[in-house]
Amino acid sequence: MEGKSLRVYNTDRTFFSKITNTITKLLIPTKVGINGVLISIKRNSLLKAYENFALSSNLEEEKKETLSRKYEDVYTLYLDSIDKNIIDSVYKKVKSNTATDFEKDALSRYYLIVHLKENDYTEYKYRKQKYLLELDYQTVLDSEKEKLTQKYKKFYCYKMENIYKGILKYYSIKLADNLTLVAKDEIYNKIFATLEEYIVNILPLKFKDNTSELYKEIIGEYEGFEKYTVGKLDQNEIIEKNMILLGISRRLFTHSLPLMVAEQCYIKLLKDVRSLIVDTRIIKKQERAYSLLIKLIEEYNMKLLSTKVYWDKPKLRQEYRKFWDKYKQLEYLKSEDEEKYLKEKEILFITNDLKQVLKNENKYFKIIKFYKNRLVKLGVMREFKNSCTTYVGTYLKQRVH
Repeated sequence: MEGKSLRVYNTDRTFFSKITNTITKLLIPTKVGINGVLISIKRNSLLKAYENFALSSNLEEEKKETLSRKYEDVYTLYLDSIDKNIIDSVYKKVKSNTATDFEKDALSRYYLIVHLKENDYTEYKYRKQKYLLELDYQTVLDSEKEKLTQKYKKFYCYKMENIYKGILKYYSIKLADNLTLVAKDEIYNKIFATLEEYIVNILPLKFKDNTSELYKEIIGEYEGFEKYTVGKLDQNEIIEKNMILLGISRRLFTHSLPLMVAEQCYIKLLKDVRSLIVDTRIIKKQERAYSLLIKLIEEYNMKLLSTKVYWDKPKLRQEYRKFWDKYKQLEYLKSEDEEKYLKEKEILFITNDLKQVLKNENKYFKIIKFYKNRLVKLGVMREFKNSCTTYVGTYLKQRVH
């Protein structure tokens, strides 16, 4: 070319090459290509349908039902468009090794959720919706369009809360099945993990736009939970974090996580902290675990048992009333003599828990011994030596007048 004095053009800068590149981007499914356009259209339709649905509470039942049905239909089409984008676009980019780390992670999470479909369709249904919404919410945030972000956030909080409630309700139902101890522990861990996901990802969004008394009360508990979201946690801290999660759940998920299930979760935590006390040989760690036990017993009684209406056996209800009356009687000491109040409260809690574990003495013999030693230190019990003295001699039977 140079020898024949021909001019050389940079083809990347010509008008026709720019048109070709633009068409190629639209035809090949990418994040900013045709799938992105379709998602954007479906998203706008969804937000409009959601606004109409949200304002339908004062309308006639028939109109309300129509708007609700339209909203659900548009929502389904919207999720399908995001799903199609993952299959068409992200999968091809990962396969051709052109995907970003975010896209690779998104695809791996997607297949983990799809894998649930074979064994647990209900959990798959909720988890997939949750995943697709999280993915598009991130896309909306990246767009940096303030008006769109505010509109989408309202829908996102509403829908995600319903999804989390559905997941927790499903786990609650599963706990009623005849499960092994290992399977039950797995469900408990899933409940705690789901509560943590909601409190980390959704609750902060609701704090910003909600001024109700309920959320004002929860803020204090949420701030206590935040310190457990960073760094590696030991077993004591994990139990304490789960205790705070349960406490918040009693305000937010009273129907999705019924009292009976929440009670089972508290009992599970009590078993864990008892095991932690007797298994550790380091005195400092044992004292930390024991302090957590006292705190957990108080939370369990204050936030759950005190609100319990239905009891399986009337005798258990009467026993709890006696305990509760004693606990309330200690309140006057709180302002007068805090040290004595803490001591008397500890005695009450340990004595009451000792009664519970004595029902299964073979299983809890280690913690029973620990409780008894603790009560001896508190001056409530006396320790007698396991020995006796015998005397050798002759004993005569005499009549006593």
